[in-house]
Amino acid sequence: MHEWIFEDSDKQTHEAEKPASLKDKTKLGALSERVRKNHQQLRESLDKLQSSLDNLRLVTKYRVFDLEATRRENARLRKLLEGDDDREIP
Repeated sequence: MHEWIFEDSDKQTHEAEKPASLKDKTKLGALSERVRKNHQQLRESLDKLQSSLDNLRLVTKYRVFDLEATRRENARLRKLLEGDDDREIP
């Protein structure tokens, strides 16, 4: 293969391995802390969102159940009013 590709890549690797200056280390430390805080905030936001979605699912299931029960009750009461059902309302 082409040796110059490996030499160029090796040269870039050595340059990247050079120790960073104190100023660069300080900047990297500050950036690292900011990324860590942002990551934590994102995780907390996602947890809150997941909790809200779980609550919404539960409320929706309850509403659907309640709607179905109301429809059944309305149908039964209509039959009673029309005289189709000889039973009395319990």
